[in-house]
Amino acid sequence: MHHAFSRAAAEEAPVMTTHKKKLLQHLNEEVYCRLGASPINGVGVFAIRPIPKGIKPLRVDVDTGHELLTHEEVETLPKGVQDQIYKFCYYDEDHVQVPRIGLNAVRLGVYLNHSKKPNVQYEEDGELVSLRAIKTGEELFLDYDENFGDTHIFD
Repeated sequence: MHHAFSRAAAEEAPVMTTHKKKLLQHLNEEVYCRLGASPINGVGVFAIRPIPKGIKPLRVDVDTGHELLTHEEVETLPKGVQDQIYKFCYYDEDHVQVPRIGLNAVRLGVYLNHSKKPNVQYEEDGELVSLRAIKTGEELFLDYDENFGDTHIFD
């Protein structure tokens, strides 16, 4: 699908701003994945080009930090929002980690499916790194138990 923009905007001379240079560098060097239908479970994350070992395939250039909310604070939110938070955010018995960017922006990492033979893992700094070379079209997998320090049982 192509989206049109105004003719006036198209006729302006392209300017190579710092933001534009940074965006082009990001698109050229750091975009490796897309969402797609997973044969394992629902939606998954797939490589759109080869990912060498040691690459951070889901790197983003926005504030990826989290705010800790209490369960009581989450319970004050609309039911549908609560459902999304508990489905896509990490939580323990005391707190829920909600991304500072909110829930209207897609973070591909929440769509990583579980495998005991992962090809990516989270580092201590919270960045995801490839454990081996990943081929174009291959699904990225994370070992939930290793990365989140818990045992996950799936039906």
